Amino acid sequence: MDAVPFHPALVHVPLGLAIVLPFVGFGVLLASRRQWLPFRTWGVVLFLQVVTTASGVLAMRTGEAEEELLEGQIPDEALERHEELAEQFVWAMAASTALGAGALLLQATPAGPWLALASTTGTGAAVGLGIRAGASGGELVYRHGAADARRIPATDRQSNPNGHED
Repeated sequence: MDAVPFHPALVHVPLGLAIVLPFVGFGVLLASRRQWLPFRTWGVVLFLQVVTTASGVLAMRTGEAEEELLEGQIPDEALERHEELAEQFVWAMAASTALGAGALLLQATPAGPWLALASTTGTGAAVGLGIRAGASGGELVYRHGAADARRIPATDRQSNPNGHED
């Protein structure tokens, strides 16, 4: 068993990107509106949205693997709530990403900037969902002891301080 599971490290990627994305999106929209940058620069925002959505999906997959280890040790309701909130976040990011793709595809039309605005606003809403999912994950660890299920016994730490099997 690994000392540090991948899920807790991975979940910070989509949440961190989601927090930054509304600022980047509004910045690109403003810069393109003022003609400081061409609208095709929206592709950078779309790329970040794709990475955020994909890393969110990967975080959910690793969370499902962790769930198997925690069943019977953590209240099912707490695990299900965390999973549901994570799914809401990923679906909101996926919808925002789809709008962002539409904005890039329709960049030469009046709909392009409006879709980009809707996409950026949707990403802002996804941040709130991501924060709720993260808070419920924190409850699993700090209130329900999810980390204890993965804890390395002190005798194993002393004989193998890096937590790796030889």
